[in-house]
Amino acid sequence: MNKSLFYIFILLITFNARASFILLPMDESTQQNHLKAYGITYWCLSRDYKASWLLNYRGGSFLLPDVEEIRKECKIRGVSFEVISDSEEASILNEISSPSQNMESVILEKAPKIAVYTPKGKQPWDDAVTLVLTYAEIPFTPIYDEEVLSDQLLMYDWLHLHHEDFTGQYGKFYAAYKNTPWYIDQKRDAEALASKLGYEKVSQEKGAVAKKIRDFVIGGGFMFAMCSATDSFDIALAADGVDICETMFDGDPSESNYQSKLNYNNSFAFKNFTLERRPEVYEFSDIDMTTKRRIVMEKDYFTLMEFSAKWDPIPSMLCQNHTQLVKGFMGQTTSFDSSLIKSNVLIMGTCELNGESRYIHGEKGKGMFTFFGGHDPEDFQHQVGDPPTVLDLHPNSPGYRLILNNVLFPAARKKKLKT
Repeated sequence: MNKSLFYIFILLITFNARASFILLPMDESTQQNHLKAYGITYWCLSRDYKASWLLNYRGGSFLLPDVEEIRKECKIRGVSFEVISDSEEASILNEISSPSQNMESVILEKAPKIAVYTPKGKQPWDDAVTLVLTYAEIPFTPIYDEEVLSDQLLMYDWLHLHHEDFTGQYGKFYAAYKNTPWYIDQKRDAEALASKLGYEKVSQEKGAVAKKIRDFVIGGGFMFAMCSATDSFDIALAADGVDICETMFDGDPSESNYQSKLNYNNSFAFKNFTLERRPEVYEFSDIDMTTKRRIVMEKDYFTLMEFSAKWDPIPSMLCQNHTQLVKGFMGQTTSFDSSLIKSNVLIMGTCELNGESRYIHGEKGKGMFTFFGGHDPEDFQHQVGDPPTVLDLHPNSPGYRLILNNVLFPAARKKKLKT
């Protein structure tokens, strides 16, 4: 009888200590592929597994159920994982819940449906978001103007804006590339598409697209933009109904005194900006800090702000990383003049040496947006025609992690922003 009780006791101990969870650690020293860890988490959500994001715990780790197919998928993708017991999971959550710890556990509910705004056909540049989504094996749907204007954004939770110009000035590439075949083809195709969609000018058609994207966000969507898609989007909204394009872009001169006709109330993030009138200058406005920067590459870093994970889970999620100091990188729009950012927009990453903001977030209606300056987090000065970044060489990139934070962010059970 005593012997039987002993075996039952041992069995109960073994049962209680069994491995029941998989932890994907996201600290610097343990995780061998941070980027693919996001893909594993997305993969689990798409199969209706429960997942939790442990904010500020070992670099923003993920907690998943211990299932054989998840273990197998981690091994296939080269993602480091730890198998932990019920009691170890309880201990971790107890530590996280302590008021003395700036940590929080956020439940991830569903895999967001992702759309990437990108033109059809190969372009002479690469998009960091499509690169990292492909590398992390997170599925997405490419869409462009026809899909946006026909209200297909309603099918998606999350939208990324490609390296794009919503002002109708063809990226301000005129001076350097007006005689290159790709520029000529791009301009011809854009004019043909605008005409097909019922617009006289590309600038009018792009403005209509920008307003549809605005409505998507106001209705509850999540928008993530990088490089020139950030400021050109806001400029297009502020210039709604105003012709700011010169003759080489739309066939007639811009309207007189257009600067005074801008409506900054229409823009998402920026205020009081001044447009660059000269068509030969590769710049849209004074929002961008590229030409004002005085930082050498070796010293170009920006700092992620620290937020209360328990009280401000939204910016905390967006800033999860294994380092607070992120290597800088340039783009057509590298960074934002902090004095031109609206007061209701949250600055999440700054370079104090240059007085610039790199990473900002805000709310619009029921939805949210994030703007991230620069073109490619692992290519300091990406040029037109350069080969794409090979992410196998950068599986732990802090800059690319910020992109993937935004991808998973809509999956979280919503908590109201306190900041």
